[in-house]
Amino acid sequence: MKQRLFSLLVVMLLVFSLSGVCSAEGLKVAIVTSPNDVHDGGFNEDNYNGLLEFQKAHPEATVTVIQDDSGDPASCVKTIESIVADYDAIVCVGFQFSGISEVADDNPDVKFLLVDTWPSDSSGNTVSVENIYAMMFVEEEGGFLAGVAAALTTKTNKVAVVNGIAFPTNVNYQYGFMSGVNYANRHFGTKAEIVELPSYSGTDVTGKSVGGNYIGSFIDQANGKIVGQALIREGCDVLFVAAGGAGMGVFTAAKEAKGVCVIGCDADQFNDGRNGDANVILTSSLKVMGKNNARVLGEILAGKFKGGNVLLGAKDDSVDYVRTPGRNQLTGDAIAKLDSVLALLKAGKILPASSRSGTMPDNFVGLDAE
Repeated sequence: MKQRLFSLLVVMLLVFSLSGVCSAEGLKVAIVTSPNDVHDGGFNEDNYNGLLEFQKAHPEATVTVIQDDSGDPASCVKTIESIVADYDAIVCVGFQFSGISEVADDNPDVKFLLVDTWPSDSSGNTVSVENIYAMMFVEEEGGFLAGVAAALTTKTNKVAVVNGIAFPTNVNYQYGFMSGVNYANRHFGTKAEIVELPSYSGTDVTGKSVGGNYIGSFIDQANGKIVGQALIREGCDVLFVAAGGAGMGVFTAAKEAKGVCVIGCDADQFNDGRNGDANVILTSSLKVMGKNNARVLGEILAGKFKGGNVLLGAKDDSVDYVRTPGRNQLTGDAIAKLDSVLALLKAGKILPASSRSGTMPDNFVGLDAE
């Protein structure tokens, strides 16, 4: 009797173990974006590609795409509430999803990946939640690389950065770009002027004017084109675009002009730069989101998931630029110089200006570093 009971228990444990493996291999993953979809050619698409990479390595996993086209944080949270029971892991893409902490608390068995923001409570305070892995990136480092590339490439000696809305992440890109231009002017003999149009100056979340060139939207391509055209009329021939879908309007302005190139943002945007047989993309600043998504999903699968709020940068190989042959138009000399400053960023010897540091593009830590 005891022997049969023991055998039965062994069989039950084996079945339970196997069923657990099958469940893990069949991880149900959703990616939720707002307001753009996963084919925006930049931020959302890079995140989505990471999920596809994970699915390729684990074919039994399912990936579902869900779009909340409102762009409204409250609506985004409601969207997550409506689907949370159906998935093992949910990837929430963008600052609009920062308010998911209560949903996560109520669903402790679901793992959340929160990209480009940290979770907040009902009062707007940043919190850390056990089942949320929230990743933010050192955008100013990506902007810095773009600024150096622009200064090394311009022929008119006029360059600009075009942003969507002056949220902290966009201000970081702006200040980082300006820091990079200033660094190149000091160390590489360039003479680039940063063009800022007062009519498109940005106002940050505190009500402070941050200058720059802001479209005022992440989806308004028509206004993006207007801003791009205005800068081109001012003589700018290199534009760094960190404006989501609205940035496609700037791309159009560059394509319709002569001798103007664009630096992409977040993902490799070379395909978006195609203009007949030509291409307007100089290079793209990379925020390595997709690979980090794939990494964390792999940790969930392996039972090694750990929540927390993390800041990823060059030192984590999570900020870079496109140097792949055929996907950029940088000179060999420019690539060598960019690699040298990337090494300084990784070593922490250059800390570009940002909204989080309190420094400005003309006095950041590392301006004199070599």
